Amino acid sequence: MTSESGVKDREKVLILDGVRTPLCKAGTDLAGWNAVELGRMAFRAVLDRTGLDPGVFDEVIVGCVGQPSEAQNVARAVALAAGVPRSVPAVTVHRNCASGFEAITTAAERIRLGRGQIYLVGGTESMSNYPLLYSKSFTDWFASFAKAKSPAEKLAALVRFRPGMLKPRIGVVEGLTDYSCGIIMGKTAENLAVEFSISRREQDEFALMSHQRAIAARERLAEEISPVPSADFSKWIDQDNGPRENQSMEALGKLRPYFDRTAGTVTVGNACPITDGAAAMIVLSESRCRSLGLQAKGRLLDWKYAGLDPHRMGLGPVFATARLLEATNLRLSDFDLVELNEAFAAQVIACERAFASKEFAERELGRSLPLGTLDRERLNVNGGAIALGHPVGMTGTRLVLTLLEELRRREKTLGLATLCIGGGQGGAVAVERI
Repeated sequence: MTSESGVKDREKVLILDGVRTPLCKAGTDLAGWNAVELGRMAFRAVLDRTGLDPGVFDEVIVGCVGQPSEAQNVARAVALAAGVPRSVPAVTVHRNCASGFEAITTAAERIRLGRGQIYLVGGTESMSNYPLLYSKSFTDWFASFAKAKSPAEKLAALVRFRPGMLKPRIGVVEGLTDYSCGIIMGKTAENLAVEFSISRREQDEFALMSHQRAIAARERLAEEISPVPSADFSKWIDQDNGPRENQSMEALGKLRPYFDRTAGTVTVGNACPITDGAAAMIVLSESRCRSLGLQAKGRLLDWKYAGLDPHRMGLGPVFATARLLEATNLRLSDFDLVELNEAFAAQVIACERAFASKEFAERELGRSLPLGTLDRERLNVNGGAIALGHPVGMTGTRLVLTLLEELRRREKTLGLATLCIGGGQGGAVAVERI
């Protein structure tokens, strides 16, 4: 059915199924695989699980933040490696921490515009393989040395060399530092801890809860995980290696502040670890799902992104959810479960307080009433990124997958997935279990 403008009326967007690799701390079990190989394993797993012909897709869309130089369009490399025919196009999307969201919502927008009917989407990230970079002084020197023709010119270039030129730039640190305001993400969490008067103890208590819930959810989380081999094929990895069974307030309390050594409260214990992992998902229109005789797991109701001050980027879920609630006429209390990415404990607690604050709603959101209360009995019930990890390009997809699986187990209906985005943005997605 087509409107007068020639654009198809909005079709319902469904999520057929999804799967992910285990999440592993950088430098550990998945470090031997690059982003392409991690993505290949996740995408191959969802194809095997659903039994779909890889040639059925209109496009492959993959989120990735730290794209490896050897695979400039990660989505295309992942698609071909996973057995998708060469005739199916592929595109990589990048919205920092929401890249996994972006893959899903880009597919949904194409479906609603009538540009396609079925998409293979997801996210992949190998933070272990973020590179060390040469300094500009060294690359300038190397260029001059390469251009030198005669022995005398090469000798002159060698004389200009200084060992200090070899000091590396650390890719993961630069990637986690905001270009516009010049501060690393952990410092934005420190800013929120000060703004919302969040104590170190509150942050450590939240971190402990994340680990305890993740450990208790091992069997449930296994339902969304496809085991993968280590790169040397010496073992199979079938669970996330971040959650700590023996985590305690005592152990967390011994950790020193990491981003503000003198007056800070954010530590490596109450922040998410740098992590590797990939996730894959199939997004399709209701009509295509029906024609293929398939049963989808959920419906994508709506989604919103929002911008805010990069210095307090952790409040992104509040700003994005406010837009989502307005667009859908839903209330925060309507959601049976909420997945809010745990970049930092301080960031999640700040969001909790901002959601519930009438003053914040009036001052920041232009609303007369607060958004509502984030009930911790419905929030991150299987633990979150502090325990599980946050492979930045895939986390958005993982949040939606985890949310739909838990809605199914509990026989609940509505879920909200939301996260903060480096650079001062937020994303929010509303899903309905079918």
